[in-house]
Amino acid sequence: MFSKTLSSLITIPSPTLNHQRVDYFYNKFIPSYKPKKVNKILCLSKSNSEINGKEQVVIVGAGIAGLATSLALHRLGIPSIVVEQSDSLRTGGTSLTLFKNGWRVLDVLGIGDKLRAQFLQIEGLSLKTDEGKELRSFEFKDVDPSQEVRAVERRVLLQTLLDELPSNSVRFSSKLAKIETDQRTAETQLEFTNGTKLSAKVVIGCDGVRSQIAQWMGFPEPKYSGHCAIRGLAVFNEGQPHQPRVKYIYGRGIRAGFVPVSPTKVYWFICYNRASPGPKVTNPQEVKRQAMELVKNWPSELLNTIELTPDDTIIRSALEDRWLWPVITPPVSKGGVVLAGDAWHPMTPNLGQGGCCALEDSIVLAKKLSGAMKYGQCPVEEAMRSYGNERWGRIFPLTIRANFVGGLLQWENPLVCAVRNSFVIPKVAQIGPLLEHTNFACEPL
Repeated sequence: MFSKTLSSLITIPSPTLNHQRVDYFYNKFIPSYKPKKVNKILCLSKSNSEINGKEQVVIVGAGIAGLATSLALHRLGIPSIVVEQSDSLRTGGTSLTLFKNGWRVLDVLGIGDKLRAQFLQIEGLSLKTDEGKELRSFEFKDVDPSQEVRAVERRVLLQTLLDELPSNSVRFSSKLAKIETDQRTAETQLEFTNGTKLSAKVVIGCDGVRSQIAQWMGFPEPKYSGHCAIRGLAVFNEGQPHQPRVKYIYGRGIRAGFVPVSPTKVYWFICYNRASPGPKVTNPQEVKRQAMELVKNWPSELLNTIELTPDDTIIRSALEDRWLWPVITPPVSKGGVVLAGDAWHPMTPNLGQGGCCALEDSIVLAKKLSGAMKYGQCPVEEAMRSYGNERWGRIFPLTIRANFVGGLLQWENPLVCAVRNSFVIPKVAQIGPLLEHTNFACEPL
């Protein structure tokens, strides 16, 4: 956590910025920004192939952004089809921490209380050294009485979203192979590896960090942040022993933390510096061994939590993001195609806002499309541009701030770490500045 002084070091341009403004921040960083050239495996052309079906809206990807957007459209009376490359709902993985902005969206979608009943409310935050000494603690309600923090299992969130959709809304085993635009009708045509072809008035790319849709639109690949993370979801069959608090532990070039999810489950993470992402490790037992080695002399409550983690909930990943530079980065939409969630704005998890922002996207995009498609307030393309302009002013600053926060938390210099532990955290750190980004006005659908 940081003091207000440190927070000022990562102050981001005003959210009122748009793609037409190029200010000091742009002039300082743009010259060194070189988007990677992408190999467009998908093509833009007139299609004469036979179409299996026509849809108003097709959403590519049944993750958080995809299912939430589909549900928001459904609540607004606009049908959609979600296509997912996996053969079933992705039930693996760990959990994500949702702050009040995420919960406001879930309430608008009508599923907030269903999830609250299953997951613990987190009351505060404790900061410790890798030797177990407590440096500082905060109560969320003391800083922001309206704050709500809960860690939610990803699989439960996805299943809850899916259960609210009409039957057959999601088509699994549908991996995208090609995307084309019919120049006669301006509709977008999708072809899948199983041979199915769909034509849609609107296509929403929610296909994650390695989005094929974003690649087709000309977006650069996400950039490695210099840090990797190992994450897991521990299971305490006899009941987990932790208080409902987030606990962060700081070392040199490495940090860890854990947060209770439910009466029997605890989410944990280890973030460590690495010059390159390194080879992909898929063996969960090997990943767990690496995790234990990284923090072998750290507090036993962390080690015991890692030890109780089932293989199917432990993952290792490189932390990446994409900065949406004005003018240089492509806009969020192209014709009848638009992006949402990680497909558009992958960000590092240092502010806990990746999932929350995906949920925010779903509401804003659905309302814009509803105004265009249901009430004819404007053309669909204009509605998509309006969504992009509104969201860009929030997403771009958050992505950069999350990256900067991660860099500061990963200090390795022993002198700097000593000052952090003896002065910055105990004496001047404040949590308020790091919760300001959770203020999101979510209007009803």
